[in-house]
Formats: sequence, C-alpha cells, structure tokens
Amino acid sequence: MADWRSQAEIVGDVVYFGYVQAQEQKRTAEVYVWDLDKTYLDTSWGSIKELYKTAIEKAFQKKNVPGTATLVRALTSRSTEKAFPIFFITASPPQMEYKIREKLRLDGIFPFGSFYKDNLKNLRPNRIRRLTQQVGYKTQALMQLRMKLAEDVKLVLWGDDSESDAVIYSLFSDICARRMSDRQLSDMLKALHVTGEQAKLILELQKQVPDQDPVDKIYINLAVDTDPEYYIKFGRRIVPTENSFQAALDLFQDGRLRPEQVVKIAQDLVMNYDFSPEELERSFDGLIRRRILAKKAVEEIMPFLTNQRFISAAYVPTVSPAEISFAKRPAFPEEEQEHSLDPWVPEHIDYLNDYR
Repeated sequence: MADWRSQAEIVGDVVYFGYVQAQEQKRTAEVYVWDLDKTYLDTSWGSIKELYKTAIEKAFQKKNVPGTATLVRALTSRSTEKAFPIFFITASPPQMEYKIREKLRLDGIFPFGSFYKDNLKNLRPNRIRRLTQQVGYKTQALMQLRMKLAEDVKLVLWGDDSESDAVIYSLFSDICARRMSDRQLSDMLKALHVTGEQAKLILELQKQVPDQDPVDKIYINLAVDTDPEYYIKFGRRIVPTENSFQAALDLFQDGRLRPEQVVKIAQDLVMNYDFSPEELERSFDGLIRRRILAKKAVEEIMPFLTNQRFISAAYVPTVSPAEISFAKRPAFPEEEQEHSLDPWVPEHIDYLNDYR
C-alpha cells in the first residue's frame, strides 16, 4: 500500500498518477480524457463478486470495449512521442493502477496520467454515499487535471451512459466557463450529492482555473442502450455512439483521423469482435439519419469503406446526408439559426431530471 502512495498525488479520495513531466502537460494543445470502465475497458461492477474478479484479473485478461485499443492507437499516431496526451479516469481503487497501466502498455498506449478513486476513505459513516457516487469524484479529478494543462487547451472527453458522464463532463464545462454563479453552482453540487469538503474543494479549484471552456467534444458510449435523443439537452457537442466505428467516423469528420485509420477500426471490429458488414452499414446509416455525419464526410469516406466491403457498393443512405453536421462546432453564431440547429452548448442544462 505504501508503494502506490509514494508514487501518487492524493487529494481526498482522488488519487493521481502522473507519467510525464509537468512542462510536457502544459505545452500540449489538445488532450484526450477517457473514462476507463465501460468506455475503454469492458468491465462490470454489478456486485462485490464482480469487483473482486476485476481486481484479481491479470493485465492480459482485461477486455476492451470493442475497437477501443485500435481507436486510441490511431489517435496516438498523430504524436511523434511515445507518451500521448491522454488521461484515464476510473473509479477503480489505486491498488489496481499497476495492472491497468500494464494492460495499457500491452495495448501500445502510454498515457500522460491516470486518476483512481480511493474508496477506503469513504468507508466512514459520514462518507458512505461517496462509495457509489461518481459526480463529486470525477468533477474534482477533472478540475485537478485542468490545473495541470495549458490555458487554451482543448479537451476531447470520452464516457458512457452507465453512470453520469454526460452530466459530469457538461458540469465541468459549466464550472470552467463560469456559466453559473457561486450560489447556483453550490446548490447544483448539493443537488447532485456533492457535499462537504469535496464541494468546497471544487469551488476553490474553480477560482484557480482559467475563465475559459476547455471542452471541445464529448463522446458517450451507449453501453446500456440509452436513447441517443436523451443527450440533445446537453447540446450538440455531445455525440452518443453505439460503437467505436461511429466514434471513428466523427473523428474523421473532425480531421482527427485519416480514412485508412477508420478502415483499421472497422477491420478490428469485424475480425476480432464478430461485427458483420451489415452492422457497420447500419451504424454508418445511423449517423447520417441523426445528422451527425454530413454530406462531405460521407462522400470522402465511402470509397474507402466500400473498397474493403465494409459497406455494400449498392448502399444508399436511408435519408439524404445533411449539408452541415449536427455534431460540428459552428464557424459563426448565425450558422445555428441558418440551419435550424440546436445550441452547440446550451446556456442552461437541466441536470436534475433524467428522462432516459
């Protein structure tokens, strides 16, 4: 136990392991943040027995959400350095850091750092609720991460629908952008069961971070099949995805992946996870129907996918692709009105009513 403590930065139940120098973090313009459980790794913690099984698994036994290792490696290929500006956040205990880091090494991924939750501190009677509540833990972790990064950094965030990741990431954005008054934020944290010293710390960290919204894009893996329509209330910046192929298509549209990298992710899903070309075609068509994949991106990527037979040469979208992507940041404010688009980031989000 002393071993991990000697390597970590510990603030309450948030435990941070850094793997690169502070100056390297500060000079990075774009950073990726991934939730680990059910977003990168295919984990299930429905019981103490399942948690124990996860804890004793060897690194090579840990399973990925289909396609995630290939997707992250594709993103890392943009960097000339071995370490890549990606951070992982997990509710796993810090005692598992060695095994999880070893698993990432096996996947060819070398992150800048990772956050773990020290739930042993939450076994006291006045903190029992925090054992299962993730809003306070993850929000604090994100605020601590923000302190380590460049003033004008762009963050691309990954989460899933099994917890409250859309709420957490959007709230983090609101905190950094000062969209709420101190009183409103304090009341919101309390309503989300973030209380005591953790709420005070988040409010204190807000005073220290730049007055700027660092969140560029949010991807939510639909691990429990939430209706994508639910996420409209969080703004167009959130892209719910059914699989890594859909995420890769939007990353391609944003210029973060090349066509051949999207093809590699499709190959991984077909060869290693029993996806069929018909499933990929339905996923492709789903993004078009949701107005996420726009006409230009469809025309550019289609030849690569049909050439590899991941999409039929006879395929015709069930609806005409939109001229402007629903998931594209507007070049100018008037663009949203001109194309009847919902806000990229709403001024007010209803965090407290879950309509799923």
